[in-house]
Amino acid sequence: MLEEIFTPIDEALKAFKNGEFLIVMDDEDRENEGDLIISAELIDQSKMHFLVRYSSGYVCVPLSTERADKLDLLPMLKDRTDRHGTAYTVTCDYAHGTTTGISAHDRALTANKLADPNVKPNDFIKPGHILPLRAVPGLLNKRRGHTEAAVQLCELTNLQPAAVICELVREEDGLMMRLDDCIKFSKQHNIKIINIKQLVEYINK
Repeated sequence: MLEEIFTPIDEALKAFKNGEFLIVMDDEDRENEGDLIISAELIDQSKMHFLVRYSSGYVCVPLSTERADKLDLLPMLKDRTDRHGTAYTVTCDYAHGTTTGISAHDRALTANKLADPNVKPNDFIKPGHILPLRAVPGLLNKRRGHTEAAVQLCELTNLQPAAVICELVREEDGLMMRLDDCIKFSKQHNIKIINIKQLVEYINK
């Protein structure tokens, strides 16, 4: 039954490579949440607007450890207490061509530039309105989180190791979307849905 709900990974990877959103579910015994995930280099203003409209609005950009280090995006706290071990860094905005940093245009541009291998640390203002996340080395084989899933998707599609993610929430009450809600949302908006278990099996086959 569940196998029929989720998109085959090869099909999902093709969509991701083309700049489409994916809905990625994590394990039911973990957060049991669905995140919208898209490549940071391929997101644009209209897609960022869509993301913010249907999500918590707490837009994060998972990065590989190497990319985060290159941009001097250090952990927000040395001794974090997040229950799931999410590695938040200092927030940032791209310094050129943005205004307040909060608009869909500005957040999309910041995400694009976090994915750009040619930018430098001083190209960003800190703090800002985008929250980079550091994926653990080894990705899903070390931690089965949305952060690692997002960067894993980028690696599997030969895109820059930077994605944009945000948790889906229900319009009627603002609570987190669970699997049934995410399935309904995927059908309404024609967005492919996968889970982290599929990705782990795919990279280890």
